[in-house]
Amino acid sequence: MTTQAVPPEDPRRAAEPLTRAIHAAVREKLDFAQTRDAQNAARGLVAPVPDGGRIAREDGRLAWDLSAYAFLDGDAEIDTVHPSLLRLARLNMNNGLFKVVDGVYQLRGMDLANMTVVEGETGVILIDCLQTPATATAALELYYAHRGRRPVKALIYTHSHVDHYGGAHGVLDPADAAEGRAAVIAPDGFMEALGGENVLAGVAMTRRAQFQMGALVRPGPKGQVDAGLGKGPGRGPATLIAPTRLIVEPVETHVIDGVEVVFHLAPGTEAPAEMHMFFPGLKVLNMAENATPLLHNFCPLRGSEVRDPRIWSHYLADAVDRFADRTEALICQHHWPTWGSAEIRDFLERQRDLYKHIHDQTVRLMNLGWRPAEIAEAVTLPPSLESDFRMRGYYGTVSHNVKAVFQRYLSWYDGNPANLEPLPPREAARKYLDYMGGAGSVIAKAQADFDRGEYRWVAQVLYHVLFADPENAAARALAADAFEQLGYQAESATWRNAYLYGAQELRRGVIRLPPTPMLSPDLLNAVSLDILFDFIAVRLDASKAVGMRWTIDWHVTDAGPEGARVAQTLSNETLSQIVGKAAPSPDACARLTRATLVELTLARLTPEDAVAQGLMRVEGDASAVTGLFAMLDRFDMQFDVVTP
Repeated sequence: MTTQAVPPEDPRRAAEPLTRAIHAAVREKLDFAQTRDAQNAARGLVAPVPDGGRIAREDGRLAWDLSAYAFLDGDAEIDTVHPSLLRLARLNMNNGLFKVVDGVYQLRGMDLANMTVVEGETGVILIDCLQTPATATAALELYYAHRGRRPVKALIYTHSHVDHYGGAHGVLDPADAAEGRAAVIAPDGFMEALGGENVLAGVAMTRRAQFQMGALVRPGPKGQVDAGLGKGPGRGPATLIAPTRLIVEPVETHVIDGVEVVFHLAPGTEAPAEMHMFFPGLKVLNMAENATPLLHNFCPLRGSEVRDPRIWSHYLADAVDRFADRTEALICQHHWPTWGSAEIRDFLERQRDLYKHIHDQTVRLMNLGWRPAEIAEAVTLPPSLESDFRMRGYYGTVSHNVKAVFQRYLSWYDGNPANLEPLPPREAARKYLDYMGGAGSVIAKAQADFDRGEYRWVAQVLYHVLFADPENAAARALAADAFEQLGYQAESATWRNAYLYGAQELRRGVIRLPPTPMLSPDLLNAVSLDILFDFIAVRLDASKAVGMRWTIDWHVTDAGPEGARVAQTLSNETLSQIVGKAAPSPDACARLTRATLVELTLARLTPEDAVAQGLMRVEGDASAVTGLFAMLDRFDMQFDVVTP
């Protein structure tokens, strides 16, 4: 649907009485007098982020703006924010350069993730580099302002999520990596994991991440307050410098610029490729994103491969066994540290049990024949974990993590044949309304349920009205009101963001953004040719390829000393390729650089223009090459979500 005009008056509602009552019960239940987390979050501050927490990009637009969260100052309750989430949102306002121990510093509150700086003999080792170059540069410059300017000797990626590698060009010249002046280190499988999530599913995942992060919901008491792991992602393009060294053994010890680092691989945990680091001489353990002070996701709302909490718990147990007794400071790439060996052991053991408990209880009920939604309602945490703020569901939740465990073992299907081949949403919605007496009858009953505080059911039943009649103004308004109260009640930052984003789109329509590349050119230049050609393949509109068959021999001239050959075949309305092999009898041969191929892939260059500008040479049937790109969809990220 088209974007609607912004209403002249703020349509957002106040917290309803039931929402306020839920918040009051939380204040009675949890120990809000606890000060440990606040002390740890503030400990070691060297300097806050300059300019009131604002970071500008080269084009003058803001990449980061903590001043938008000034409404969180003080300690007054906000009745449109869950009290426990409000507590976390205020803790995540701690920002700037922090000293962890001598020789280890962190930049926090400058993007969604942290940047860790370990001081070596001649330079610095950076662990993760935030999401975008502007915030990464600002973070490193803040460190330099207080510790002196020294060269980057190594950039370590803890795992394959963009908030940990996207700022690479802001802290390191790619030439320094290419020419060996700085190492870029990552866990085994890093590029493969990055390609699958961020390239093939990247457009859909980015759109869904808007809901997860509340990207276009303005910060405020009735808006976005946090993203769970931090305030939110920095704004700007993501970059990447491909790893020059991979950690491949379960445990590897390296000396980097005079600093001993023990790498501990933890694949299949919070990311498909992830690793921890222990610094024996510093007595510091970095757990990447596997032991943040909250309940993490088994499958985030943006989507991903389902993570394995059993394996996750195993690697936490292994880290405790290997490192806990030798550790005096525990850091992660989000949030604040924990100090003291006994406290660290206790925290890690709680995290270990948190993930294992949800896994085990889900699998137990699954084997008793329970369905996903039933298990999600039934599984709770033991009081010893539930009462600990560091185990609560600010990012993941018990509810959606349970469903992820079920999906991991038993798929999307609940086993009931009634759910094996349901009607598509729009067709089913029309049938529901016909059975229920029409939209007017449903809306009237939904309004009565809203007045009783049954917001979950109101949102669920109005889904059918909206999918049968997306322009029904009364249904849109009431569904938005229900989403909003659910958002106000949510302890999870991501649930709050999703509900409030959904309410905003029901009221205003989908916000159309200026045209941008489908994906980062930097990312496509770094991933394997196999992933790059798979991205071309998933964009093929099969209806345009009926009855067609051809083979193209691609020669990517700058991929390796002698270039790389890719034999690409179209048959059965499907594209496939073999990388590293020339096609024996191709219909066309295309010779070009990797950069030109990426420009063609992103539809920023046409095959005709590439040939005319001397960027590509085609021999044989040129129509095979031009026809290929004519059959590819250009993905528009701003597709409808809350309506068909």
